[in-house]
Amino acid sequence: MNGSPEDNVGIVIVSHSPKVAEGTADMVRQMVGDEVKLAWCGGDPSGGLGTSVESIIAAIENAWTEKGVAILVDLGGAETNSEMAIEIIGEPRSEKLRICNAPIVEGAVMAATEASGGAALGAVVATAEELSPL
Repeated sequence: MNGSPEDNVGIVIVSHSPKVAEGTADMVRQMVGDEVKLAWCGGDPSGGLGTSVESIIAAIENAWTEKGVAILVDLGGAETNSEMAIEIIGEPRSEKLRICNAPIVEGAVMAATEASGGAALGAVVATAEELSPL
């Protein structure tokens, strides 16, 4: 493990379901502990299924470190809203924000495990994406 959470890439979990996002974050915490800054968001503002650009931005801010943030998403809308959040955040921070093309639960666990060892953002994303079928 590598120092404080500020020394590692942060992880954000974005799901259409708040329960899925929270459950995934809980699994990551149980497997990696507090070595990585972790944030999650899910559901639309009215409490239904969906995602919110504003909540994604807040989650990114909560997980932010100078090493960057890897973002795990469950469905296309979560990816689209995450892309919009990154665009709104803008440079220079947007250069350190990456959406992982990986299964949300397994990808989040693997990304956080890699991040907890002090890996760079590219390595964290690559580790999560190794789980994706070709």
